[in-house]
Amino acid sequence: MAEELIRLEDLVKIYDTGAIKVLGLKRINLTINRGEFVAIMGKSGSGKSTLMNILGCLDRPSMGHYYLDGTDVASMTPNELSDIRNKKIGFVFQSFNLISRTSALKNVELPMTYARVGKRARRERALKLLDRVGLLSRAEHLPNELSGGQRQRVAIARALANEPPLILADEPTGNLDTAASEEIMGLFSQLHKEGATVVVVTHEENIAEFTDRIIRFQDGLVISDDRRGGAEGAV
Repeated sequence: MAEELIRLEDLVKIYDTGAIKVLGLKRINLTINRGEFVAIMGKSGSGKSTLMNILGCLDRPSMGHYYLDGTDVASMTPNELSDIRNKKIGFVFQSFNLISRTSALKNVELPMTYARVGKRARRERALKLLDRVGLLSRAEHLPNELSGGQRQRVAIARALANEPPLILADEPTGNLDTAASEEIMGLFSQLHKEGATVVVVTHEENIAEFTDRIIRFQDGLVISDDRRGGAEGAV
């Protein structure tokens, strides 16, 4: 029996613009199991980015429940949400979000600094992670000395720093050429094979060859859940 990592129950997100209220998500019921590699797809305005912000504890649902690793995070305080983000979620962004004036090594160390990991331990782990993504020889390079694909690999290493149970990637190949995109998706695929739970928001249809499940959104609703890897779970 597969183990749940994420469960959304009757989750609703309403944006109040003052003049009107817009439904961003409409009673989403969704389960993602530990160890799945899931792609969230849909056109602009479909609700996929809204969902990602909620999964990443960057935004709150207006109604309903979001259980992450058995904990209902929907009603947590800002400090509690910050702690969840640092310990249980690894983020990979389209724009890399690296600190430009510090090295690849220091960028990877940063989440461990927030988690108060000792200097020696975080350096050793950061070096291991850079080695894992094939960039040990670039550890002391600044982001502007790296290619786009290399910067995204640094971002992935940083996302893994605190060994979170969930990796969230928002359009992680959006700023990359085809070769670099395939390289990054191959890296996510390898992390998945090693047991990581990976959720990727993307518009690229060729992601199907890498993921074992594609969930499509339209107008704030799940319109399909294509499960190819035999993983259990349900929408």
